[in-house]
Amino acid sequence: MQPLIWDSRPDTLRAPALVCAFTGWNDAGDAASAAVQFLGSSLGASRFARIDPEEFFDFQATRPRVRLVDGRTRSVEWPEIEVYAARVPRAPRDLILLSGPEPSMRWRTFSRIIIDLAEALGTQLVVTLGALLADVPHSRPVPITGLASDEALIGRVGLGGSSYEGPTGITGVLHAACQEAGIPSASLWASVPHYVAAAPNPKAALALVRKLEGLVGVTVDASELERASSDYERQVSLAVQSDPEVQAFVERLEQAAEEEEPTLSPQDLPSGDVLAREFQRFLRQQGPGEP
Repeated sequence: MQPLIWDSRPDTLRAPALVCAFTGWNDAGDAASAAVQFLGSSLGASRFARIDPEEFFDFQATRPRVRLVDGRTRSVEWPEIEVYAARVPRAPRDLILLSGPEPSMRWRTFSRIIIDLAEALGTQLVVTLGALLADVPHSRPVPITGLASDEALIGRVGLGGSSYEGPTGITGVLHAACQEAGIPSASLWASVPHYVAAAPNPKAALALVRKLEGLVGVTVDASELERASSDYERQVSLAVQSDPEVQAFVERLEQAAEEEEPTLSPQDLPSGDVLAREFQRFLRQQGPGEP
């Protein structure tokens, strides 16, 4: 059996961008996987393919789960990589969303399958999302770093380039595979406070969604994620205030963030024309009858 299993074949996707996120090592605070799940839910994405896990997972490390059906029958759910199509008629392109656990083995073969999928669907851009633990305060804007095969992609959304060297995950391997295949690609990474590493971080997920919007030209209504982000920041702040030692540590992080934050000159700020274009794009994608 071929690892890539097609449920159906999406036709006439317009200049699609493939957005990938994997749970596990690349997904601090569940931020990257939550961002892709939110996009899929907001855009009404439908599954059309999956990757069989047999060749790529160590089931002792990523265990299948047993689920009760109708309270009696047991069903085994295997870890799978699922692929969804999201059509966005009023945007310049459609999206292909790929998510699931990070595979345990045969990363080069796995990446080749994703490249074959991208080429079969005429993908024009591949974007991987990730999140990492860092010395950043929860109360400040989420730092987003990234890299791209084309410097214009970095400049388009104002990314600070990453100078990271060291161990990588499947996102780094997939990004390299895209470069070898000649497919334009970018990788976006959100920094998550290490002192709340175990908690899901909707604020980082929101930051990834916003950066992705500027990169692919697709806008979503993120009101729900914005509310979750505000609740997250408020709850973490209350927890921090209850411990003087932790509060002092966070205050030092906040001070360091302010010292490192560059001062923007008027030339660095987006022009009124740019802001107007972004707002008009959002309105076009909402369609008639929307506020």
